[in-house]
Amino acid sequence: MTWQTQHLPADHPPVSSGRVGVLLVNLGTPEAPEAGAVKRYLAEFLSDPRVIEIPRLIWQPILRTIILNTRPKQSAHAYSQVWTPDGSPLAAITKAQAEGLQSRLGEGVLVDWAMRYGAPNIPDKLEALMGAGCERILFAPLYPQYCSATTATAVDKAGDWLREKRWQPVLRTLPPYHDDPLHIDALAADLSAQIDALTFDPEVLLLSFHGMPQRTLELGDPYHCQCRKTARLLEARMARPGLRFVTSFQSRFGRAKWLEPATDVVLAEEAGKGTRRLAIAAPGFSADCLETREELAIRGKEQFLEAGGEQFAALDCLNTSEPGMAMLEAMICRELSGWI
Repeated sequence: MTWQTQHLPADHPPVSSGRVGVLLVNLGTPEAPEAGAVKRYLAEFLSDPRVIEIPRLIWQPILRTIILNTRPKQSAHAYSQVWTPDGSPLAAITKAQAEGLQSRLGEGVLVDWAMRYGAPNIPDKLEALMGAGCERILFAPLYPQYCSATTATAVDKAGDWLREKRWQPVLRTLPPYHDDPLHIDALAADLSAQIDALTFDPEVLLLSFHGMPQRTLELGDPYHCQCRKTARLLEARMARPGLRFVTSFQSRFGRAKWLEPATDVVLAEEAGKGTRRLAIAAPGFSADCLETREELAIRGKEQFLEAGGEQFAALDCLNTSEPGMAMLEAMICRELSGWI
């Protein structure tokens, strides 16, 4: 690694070095809203022992004989409802976040993006950054709340790549930012603006986080506590009298007990208790994806209205909003301290 401009001998092969890179990372997406592509994606995702903590000898036969023969078709239909001309929402938005951050940081830093599952993958993008001369790389999983099944497995994948390198770059990792004032302020500003733009005044703002099995909490994963803290700080920061905040957990999968209350249950219960106007937000997601645009915005709306609700709004994630990009720039620059 060098901090200085290199002056190579005339007969020395070209060398790219001395650059600083940033790799934004999110969960993943199939390459197309088709059963075959979804099957390949789910096979990788659901084979990760960080995601499914069941012994491989027990889990793989279930995955291969049952789940991968039924779920891909269902998921492909869900993806088809939210697919964009630029691909899946998660891929399109993460790419736009990387491009926006590149514009903000300028030529002194090289910014790219990758997915933990599917393409573009983490090893290929780390290799590309190093090939472009990046000897110092900030690895940035865009998960506000730490979870073994998200943050840790992304770092694992980077570590697997490093393990194979004779000449390793220096890596830093963006820490979780669930209670970072930059994050809370960005969420508060962005959600407040979206609520103010609605044609109705919601009685309830439902903060829906991705669910995890209850067992992860019992084993010491801080995810549940960090979600609750984000919700508590956000409610205090938004300070909207008359708006009731409720926290829930979505995307239950399998028979195991998951974190509660479940989002679909809360939506039905709220309507049943007389709530007629509700907005829902997903402050655990840095970019909109299948879970927000299909599970919440489409199915969530159906669940609320069918249970007696009247007006429903699914609010956007931070995505490439000005508050979101300003937050991302500030956090990344802070973690690059001493490098730029």
